[in-house]
Amino acid sequence: MQSRSRLQTILATLALHVGAAALIGYFAYHAYTGEHGILAKRNFEQDMQQLQGELDDLKAQRAALEHKVGLLVATQLDPDLLDEQGRRQLDFIHPKDVVLLRNK
Repeated sequence: MQSRSRLQTILATLALHVGAAALIGYFAYHAYTGEHGILAKRNFEQDMQQLQGELDDLKAQRAALEHKVGLLVATQLDPDLLDEQGRRQLDFIHPKDVVLLRNK
């Protein structure tokens, strides 16, 4: 029959607890700083908020462009907008227009 000393029992128990604590610490560290951890989630949410702001800006620009295109529909043509776009694309000036030249 084999008997253990009291010191061996205490050391074995202590080694088991230290090993379990090290394993828990390892997983806790990676849960916080890992690729899918708490810090990664926080960075993802910040990126998502920034991209949401950009999306809102782009939606506003699109709505403005759709409104401008809507004014060029043949059934409800805005003569001022048509005149402005025609002059800009053809580089024409009306004789009664005042032209201001600026240096670039």
